[in-house]
Amino acid sequence: MQQITANDLKTKGIAAIEASLENQPEATISVRGKDSFVVMDLAYYHYLRECELEAALAETRANLNAGLFVIESPEEHLKRLYQIK
Repeated sequence: MQQITANDLKTKGIAAIEASLENQPEATISVRGKDSFVVMDLAYYHYLRECELEAALAETRANLNAGLFVIESPEEHLKRLYQIK
């Protein structure tokens, strides 16, 4: 993963980010020598979000298949939530 320094951002602006993302989907931004941020191509961001949603859906389906769910009214649900705390 390519690194962009805070100084690069100050002097080159968005051009520094664009150059870093030409050949890869993400880059880190370092501040005082420490990696602090990640920037990425928007299409790659959307891809990662889709992966997260697919993983959540797979987990939900697995829980349903394993019987790990509760059928209850909203009132019962709130009572159960507050009892846990």
